[in-house]
Amino acid sequence: MALWREDMQETILWSEGLRLRHPQLEDYEAWAKLRSASRAHTEPFEPAWAEDELSKSAFKRRLRRYQTDIENGTGYPFFIFRASDDVLVGACNLNNVRRGVLQAADIGYWIGSPYVRKGYARAAVRRVLGHAFSTLRLHRVEAATRLDNDASRLLLTSVGFTPEGVARGYLKIYGEWRDHLKFAILTTDPIR
Repeated sequence: MALWREDMQETILWSEGLRLRHPQLEDYEAWAKLRSASRAHTEPFEPAWAEDELSKSAFKRRLRRYQTDIENGTGYPFFIFRASDDVLVGACNLNNVRRGVLQAADIGYWIGSPYVRKGYARAAVRRVLGHAFSTLRLHRVEAATRLDNDASRLLLTSVGFTPEGVARGYLKIYGEWRDHLKFAILTTDPIR
């Protein structure tokens, strides 16, 4: 399978000084450098890293998985770039898209440690939600945060997500099954 076939239409989203687009092989060096520099910041909130997490071969596997998700309509990954200088600042993905009577997806995001608290995550989440509701015609987008992730919880509620309760042992994060606070936003809810 070719990485990002030439005939695959590229989706580019613009928002508040940011450009969001699907990851490409050319992004590897910037991605690996940012992920490495941000490991201490992001690791407590993510699944355990594989030994080869930052290798080029692991990045190529990630791209193949992303391409399959896009082709199947089950996921839409976006790298977040600052529009002024095209610097990679993080990612915001729609995952686990479910159709049929549910019409829902999960949203996930991370911002590299040099770029936190600058509004990039909020702008990216708002724009990806707009894409999810207007272009993909989803009804519901869900998110989950560790109970101690105050920054993520505040971001989600500021954008318009509603807390729905605690999911016990929901995700294996940082090597342990962790409780998460679940959130959702509906297409009929205002995005703030």
